[in-house]
Amino acid sequence: MTAHHAKPSNRGSLVDLVLRARELSIFVALVLLVVITTLVNPRFLSAQGVEDIFLNASILALLAVGQTLVVITRNIDLSVGSVIGLVAFVVGDFVSGTDHGVLVAVLLGVAIGAGCGLVNGLLVSFLQVPALVVTLGTLYVVQGVNHYIAHGRQINAAEVPSAILGLGNGDILGIPYLPLITVAVMLLVGYYLRAYPSGREFYAIGSSPEAARLAGVPIRRRVLAAYVAGGVLAGLAGVLWLARFGTVIADPAKGWELRVVAAVVVGGVAIVGGVGSVYGAALGALLITTIGSVLVVLKINSFWQEAIIGLLLLLAISADRVVALRVAQVLRKRNAAARTSPAPAAGEREPVNGVSR
Repeated sequence: MTAHHAKPSNRGSLVDLVLRARELSIFVALVLLVVITTLVNPRFLSAQGVEDIFLNASILALLAVGQTLVVITRNIDLSVGSVIGLVAFVVGDFVSGTDHGVLVAVLLGVAIGAGCGLVNGLLVSFLQVPALVVTLGTLYVVQGVNHYIAHGRQINAAEVPSAILGLGNGDILGIPYLPLITVAVMLLVGYYLRAYPSGREFYAIGSSPEAARLAGVPIRRRVLAAYVAGGVLAGLAGVLWLARFGTVIADPAKGWELRVVAAVVVGGVAIVGGVGSVYGAALGALLITTIGSVLVVLKINSFWQEAIIGLLLLLAISADRVVALRVAQVLRKRNAAARTSPAPAAGEREPVNGVSR
């Protein structure tokens, strides 16, 4: 009788372990940050303070979920901030002074975001233009279109239908709508990526595009889908921005591309693709938002928020590189040990529980 010994964990299990450790470390850092700030200023954890943090983090976390889909395929989208601005202004201009409801606003915003994502996706996936070049270009193009449409005008909250403003400031059972929407989207996307074969193909593309191609994965279609989905979520975020703030100028989310990428990478999504989760990205968004609130409470110059975000981005990318090298080293040692282990002699069976049979 031959015993079947358990095989050592493969690269996937090692990466999953690292991801859980990263997400846990982010959560611990978040708790420590909140506890220390509360000790300095007890009003930080007031009901209004906590609500403001979650409301402000909701839009960033929603963008981070969409960016995760793109980044795990070894790409990036730097245009999300300008897409938010375009959607918020165009939708606000369309509904101002009318009785249009939430559905019309959401459909229009999602359509604009999907169109922007489609352009990015077609250029990156089918024309093979580097994602950094494409999305940096569309960032400025969308900004230009937004300023042309706005022409110095401003959308005032008094002109926006109350139903839309209620989406950004209302609640159900005391819980604001915005965090509920973000959590629902995060859970749906997270479940899709892990439970469906087409979702797991996003990770396969990021891990090894050549291997994914040999396995029959439709790489171009998946990359295109990632960009369109990211655009859809950016469009939804633009509508939520309008609903949250009411008053909108041209390009209100300028510079948010850095925050979104930082949230994703800090949350454990490898910038080289193939690794990460939407849950970690959302945690990263919450951490970055909390840091901003802490600086305000402690009356520290807002310049330091951008500096801290940049530092976190550098540390996260460096950590990813160190972890990748460590995982590769461990796998090489295991493979070498497996090749050098002596095979049982002919006619001799493997021992079971230390006893030869």
